[in-house]
Amino acid sequence: MIPFNRPPVVGTELASITDAIKSNKLCGDGPFTESCKRWIESNFDTPLALLTPSCTAALEMAAILIDIRPGDEVIMPSYTFVSTANAFVLRGARVVFVDIRPDTMNMDESLIELAVNKNTKAIVPVHYAGVGCDMDEIMSIAAKYRLWVIEDAAQGVMSRYGGTALGTIGHLGCYSFHGTKNYTSGGEGGALLVNDDELIERAEVIREKGTDRSRFCRGQVDKYTWRDIGSSFLMSDLQAAYLNAQLEQAEVINNKRIDLWTRYANNLKVLEEHGLIEIQYIPSKAQPNAHMFYIKLKDIDMRTELISFLKGREVISSFHYIPLHTSPAGMEFGSFLGEDKFTTKESERLLRLPMYYNLPEADVDFVCQCIRDFFI
Repeated sequence: MIPFNRPPVVGTELASITDAIKSNKLCGDGPFTESCKRWIESNFDTPLALLTPSCTAALEMAAILIDIRPGDEVIMPSYTFVSTANAFVLRGARVVFVDIRPDTMNMDESLIELAVNKNTKAIVPVHYAGVGCDMDEIMSIAAKYRLWVIEDAAQGVMSRYGGTALGTIGHLGCYSFHGTKNYTSGGEGGALLVNDDELIERAEVIREKGTDRSRFCRGQVDKYTWRDIGSSFLMSDLQAAYLNAQLEQAEVINNKRIDLWTRYANNLKVLEEHGLIEIQYIPSKAQPNAHMFYIKLKDIDMRTELISFLKGREVISSFHYIPLHTSPAGMEFGSFLGEDKFTTKESERLLRLPMYYNLPEADVDFVCQCIRDFFI
């Protein structure tokens, strides 16, 4: 069977974990946490990277950091994971869902300004499949109305927009190192990138349960105390050890995934040329990380048939998000701006194919052959 996903393994994770165990420093902010932090800051040019237990935790930290309160509104796409919305709803905000672009599945930047009002506090672009949103336009709107921008770059580690790393363009950026992502810290994990210098000191306090412990550890104060609201937002150093092994091979993983993505595209191009499928679109300013390879079918019925057909050949494929605005919680805590022209329709056509670092090229060829057989 060809599974839909397998967590990436580069072969040095066990040695790294063993070193962490021997160090007797398994809690947060140990030597491997520091190594990952420096790697992210150096490679992505961000002032501060804070490793977190998950991307969900990073988003929740971001909501606290920009002081989200009841009555605030936050603009985001409906086509995203629940954590994107939950982080702000937990702080009392109401979510305004904006329709997506059918080409990238990202939030339609031309609709954002229509959603802005006196209660709007932030824009949360979600870089679907690691393909960057139109950040030029989004940052321009944010500057015009003095709004915060929090990038949900859960799928965007190693992706760039116009040469700039996703997650470093907005005021804050959130990464995921979940087992389904390109790089993992052993199942769960994330990071908050703090790109606004004015937010750095408070970000450290919030992450350390509301205390100034980070300043104490650096010798800047002689004791630490409770300064602000916060929670336990630290990744264990054992997880960081696993992640560190993968970040050391980040380019190798990225290049292999791009090769697999390109192999899929080349093998399935003939079906697109005959109008049978649509292959994932990449805008000119985007340099994605090949987080996923998806195709679009005619409609949900054809997608269901193909999923069943592939399963019969022992290939596991998957649809993706059910739009949040159609869910009970989405209707209670948010509202959709205008007409749902593309979000539901395009989400029902999308099918994700197996994609992971250790996927053999022969398996890619087999999946593509199965899809071609489906249309014969």
